[in-house]
Amino acid sequence: MPYTVQFEISGPAAMFARPDTGSTPISYSIPTWSACKSIFESVARGFFSRGGQPAAIFSATEIEIWQPVRFEKYVTNYRGPLRKSAQMEKNASYQLPSTILVDACFRVTGECIRVPGVADESNNAPHALKEMFERRLAQGRSKYSASLGWKEFVPSYFGPFRDAVRMGADYRLQEDFHEDIPAYLMNMWDAPSQGKYGPVFRPLQIKSGIARLPQVIVRNGKLDVERNHSC
Repeated sequence: MPYTVQFEISGPAAMFARPDTGSTPISYSIPTWSACKSIFESVARGFFSRGGQPAAIFSATEIEIWQPVRFEKYVTNYRGPLRKSAQMEKNASYQLPSTILVDACFRVTGECIRVPGVADESNNAPHALKEMFERRLAQGRSKYSASLGWKEFVPSYFGPFRDAVRMGADYRLQEDFHEDIPAYLMNMWDAPSQGKYGPVFRPLQIKSGIARLPQVIVRNGKLDVERNHSC
C-alpha cells in the first residue's frame, strides 16, 4: 500500500544546480530528487529506530511545474576564507555568477517507503511518517526552514496544494513545457543516512509540465534507483 505525501512550494528564486555546469552553476528546471527529500524532511525527519537508522524515508515520485520556467543571471558576492590571497589582501569580494530559476512553483508528490532490515518500533513506520508529515505541514510546523535549493532562497509559500481557482489564471500547470534532461541528479549519497558520496544520474523527460521520477527503494541499506525508467 503506497503512503502518498504531497507539498507545494514557490518562491521568487530557486537553484537546483546541475553538477555538469561546474563553477558557474546553472539550475535544473525542477528540484532534484534529493532536494525534494530534504524539503519533505524539513517538516518531518525519517522515522528513526533506537539504532539511529530511519525505518522509513521520503521518496519523491512526481514533480509538477505551476509557473512558467524562467532563468536569470544571479551573482553572489562571496567574502569567505576561500577567496584568492590577492582578494583577501585587498578585502575584495569574489563574485560567483550563476543562472537561477525565478518565480518558481512546484507541486511535489512522493511516498513514504520502508527501510528493510531496520527495527520498526511503530509497527508501520511509513504510515506513521505520513501521518506525522501531514499533521505538521497543516500546522505550519517544521524542523528547519525549507528552501528552494540554496539556503538564501526561502519560499514565499510552502504547504499543502493550493486551490487553483482561487489563485487566478496565471497559476496553472505548465502543460506547454517539455524538456529532455540527459543527466538528472537523483541523489548525492548512497544510503538514506550516513551514506558515502555516490551521485546517481538518470535521463528524464518533462512532458506537459510533469516529471515522473524513477522509483527509489532501499536495498541492503543502500539507495537503489530504477535503471530502466520509462520517461
